[in-house]
Amino acid sequence: MRSAELDKLARRYGISPTRPSPDDLEVAISADTKRKLLSALEVELSGTAHRESFAPRPEREPGLADKAIPKSFLPDILFKTRVWGISLQLYELRSARNWGIGDFEDLSDVADLAGKLGADFVGLNPLHAPFLADPGRCSPYEPSSRQHLNPLYIAVDRLPGFASSAELERQLERLRRSDLVDYAGVARAKLGALRDLWRAWLQGGVADETYDPVDFDAFVAQGGDNLRRHALFECLSLSMVERGRGAGWHGWPVDFRRFDSAAVAEFEHGHADEVRFHMWLQWLAHRQLLRAADRARHSGLRIGLYLDLAVGEAVDGSATWSEPDVYISKATIGSPPDPFAIEGQDWHLAGYLPSAIAAGDSSPFRRMVSAAMRYAGAIRIDHAPALRRLFLVPLGSRPDGGAYVSYPEHRLLQILAETSAEHRCLVIGEALGMIPPDLPDELAAAQILSYRILSYEQDGKGFRPPDAYPVFGLACISTHDHQTLAGWWRSADIQDRRDHGIVPPDFTAKHLEYRRRERRNLKAALRAAGIEVPARLSAKASRETLRELTVSAYRFIARTPSLLVAVRLADLTDEKRPTNIPGTSSSYPNWKPKLSVFLQGLASNSLLNRITTAMREERPRIQATRERSARRRIFDIQG
Repeated sequence: MRSAELDKLARRYGISPTRPSPDDLEVAISADTKRKLLSALEVELSGTAHRESFAPRPEREPGLADKAIPKSFLPDILFKTRVWGISLQLYELRSARNWGIGDFEDLSDVADLAGKLGADFVGLNPLHAPFLADPGRCSPYEPSSRQHLNPLYIAVDRLPGFASSAELERQLERLRRSDLVDYAGVARAKLGALRDLWRAWLQGGVADETYDPVDFDAFVAQGGDNLRRHALFECLSLSMVERGRGAGWHGWPVDFRRFDSAAVAEFEHGHADEVRFHMWLQWLAHRQLLRAADRARHSGLRIGLYLDLAVGEAVDGSATWSEPDVYISKATIGSPPDPFAIEGQDWHLAGYLPSAIAAGDSSPFRRMVSAAMRYAGAIRIDHAPALRRLFLVPLGSRPDGGAYVSYPEHRLLQILAETSAEHRCLVIGEALGMIPPDLPDELAAAQILSYRILSYEQDGKGFRPPDAYPVFGLACISTHDHQTLAGWWRSADIQDRRDHGIVPPDFTAKHLEYRRRERRNLKAALRAAGIEVPARLSAKASRETLRELTVSAYRFIARTPSLLVAVRLADLTDEKRPTNIPGTSSSYPNWKPKLSVFLQGLASNSLLNRITTAMREERPRIQATRERSARRRIFDIQG
């Protein structure tokens, strides 16, 4: 195929001709990358001709007028006041009763506490289904399926009929004492106890009005083939691990790699009870998460639970096995080279085919967002630029050999508008790093709140003042991919990137110099906002001084006009270990560190009380009529 024809075809299927570089330059995409991505998009090339395996998508309309952009749901309360909430990783919660991992009962208790503190939501990591057969694959952002829940969050001791034993209590005590979540140990303990309860359930001896068998049958009927296939995958995955084949389907015998093969049908026929057990686990998780959502509302949280959605799924998990025709199989999601990852990143996640993501009345995207919205008053879309484009890395290529590929943005916004209205669920879009310059305005026009992290809100003059933040936004200090504010001040994040070989030494020196300037700028921004800056606030400030700084920083973001502010629980408990160090795998225990404070001790935690007091002072539940009128005028202008 001639170069001009290849370029034309690449444009037709939304492949960008260039990608950014760490030096903020545009690098041309090679012909080889274009051919590989066209193949990944299921466009078959042969000589000078090509065969379309699906109808090409129309190119994105440039400059959509605001009135043409579908608008997502906004709760009435946000027309009257600004709110705040607490964000956390559910697994990190420690309690005297859980099984070494935070669970849905702990979530209910946190919701009760948050309501007493005056919060309006509890934000959570993705609760998507993991690989039960390989619990060590614990990243909530690389799930097996985004349409199903994580059974490890089931509070087994709250199920009817549960009875402990001395041996189990010894196991649980060990799991509780560990400073890291022992996912394998948790899975063994929980699945063992749940299988015992399942056998009792089948005999009709374990049921109450909360766990009614009639409701289970209705849940299975509603879940249909999608639920059945996920449960079947779990059974096969566990069976394959026992055979030494691995939990992911890429390592299975060929005749088990498709859900519709004769070998799989025979397996399912011989394991019908086991398949139903895994559907039962999904039902238990569903019932307990619904109960936690109800507790949140009854505790006075006017938004309730706020759930995170991963940008993709594991390439060898339940989702890609169950619905192979809607996923890209020859490329994975990543990001182009940037100053913090100079070779780019390959996240090894499967993405939806652009042609399939929004197709049909029950499209994959609609089902995925609805699966979270059914429990939530707000959802956060991780990497919201995916609504417009994804950076795809062809299999076998390095990340710098990838390219951006367009997605049907307007249709995805329309689905978000429809599903958010149906579920009365607020939508937040995380859009950080290299993003199209007009995307933030377009998301705001769609009433999707932007995600504003303090350290990212800087320009050539320093930190932006509170009044420069957008109304349609969620402001926060940090996320799961960052150190706490105290860790940021100490440059612990820069040291981590150096120690784990993520950036070379010359970059580390530049980053440390820049951090010194950032520290000066943050102090200047706090003073300009009329917020007290702690005395003796040096680079090596004491722990207590950094706690004072954390209170001041939260007061700073609380003063922004942004509708939501998220207070990270790890800041409240002054954690030293980060949740996750992006770019690491075996060199750091990502997604495993627990909080240093037990759930039962949170209410008396001094730093928690100082910060939440500041939030209540800056964001009182009843605000002035003049402020409400001003907010209404802004909404009227925007939509």
